[in-house]
Amino acid sequence: MDACVVHGAGDLRVEEQAAVEPGAGQVAVRIAYGGICGTDLHYYRDGGVGNFRVQEPLVLGHEVAGWVSAGELPAGTPVGIHPATPCGECPECLQDRRNICAFSNYLGSAARVPHIQGGFVRELILPADQVRVLPAGLELRRAVLAEPLSVAIHAVRRAGDGAVAGKRVLVTGAGPIGLLVVAALRRAGAREVIATDLHETPLALAKQVGATATIDARATDWPDEIDIAIEASGTAGGLRTSVERVRRGGTVVQVGSLPPGDTGFPGALLMTRELTLTGAFRFDHEFDTAIEWLAGGLYVDPIVTHTFPLAEAVAAFELASDRTVASKVLLEVNAEPPP
Repeated sequence: MDACVVHGAGDLRVEEQAAVEPGAGQVAVRIAYGGICGTDLHYYRDGGVGNFRVQEPLVLGHEVAGWVSAGELPAGTPVGIHPATPCGECPECLQDRRNICAFSNYLGSAARVPHIQGGFVRELILPADQVRVLPAGLELRRAVLAEPLSVAIHAVRRAGDGAVAGKRVLVTGAGPIGLLVVAALRRAGAREVIATDLHETPLALAKQVGATATIDARATDWPDEIDIAIEASGTAGGLRTSVERVRRGGTVVQVGSLPPGDTGFPGALLMTRELTLTGAFRFDHEFDTAIEWLAGGLYVDPIVTHTFPLAEAVAAFELASDRTVASKVLLEVNAEPPP
């Protein structure tokens, strides 16, 4: 069976993988769609993400959905896939913070050797408890957004329980995660959502999914009294803007993946304005919430801008790297459910 495999920086191939049968407690899923994430792009362009370097061939992909083909569920059942397998025993897992488990395995990750192979493959074998049966009527093309939407929902919740309701919120960076943060904020009751970016295409998409205003990140004229900022660009400039623009006593949530090493920002403002700066990493229970919201009609469809067949994975990755044109790019891995 075919898979999308990275061998190093700039070396992406679609190549055959040996077929594997599911064992006890496992499910085989025929993957329908996979979404190309910023992490996947880093593995392709740079040969790694932060300190996680590609040391052996790695099947990419952790945003995937498809149909059960074998195992403990009926063949043909449409499912979403939670990409994490936390250890269940560390202090973080026992405190129900499994998303920051240091021993978690995550689909398509080079954090360990051997690497954790990902979901851009014709058929994926995984533990049954990572599979979620999709509600009737939720199309797989929408369901594939459950993973990145979960990241967005977790970021919104990290601002505080119910904190965004009725508030003016700034989102720096209107890539796919930033756009999903915009949609999640409106769903959570934010009064105003202001999105910033350097490019026209993502700003136009931000308005479509619920932003009440958009701003070119290079602008000098900004609204007053921003209550909460969610930094989704993963840049020092985005973090600086967030810290500088929130009101006194405000909150900044960092969900964008900053580059490794030190990041400069006006830290003195944390003290003089008594700001709260917190991180948001991956998700856990939010995956089920994301499926519920998608099934309920949360409007995020414009975020998917392009779809490529698996055989054209290299072209898909190249386009996904161009944020002036593309937002979320999907790979169509299989066009039909199992017989």
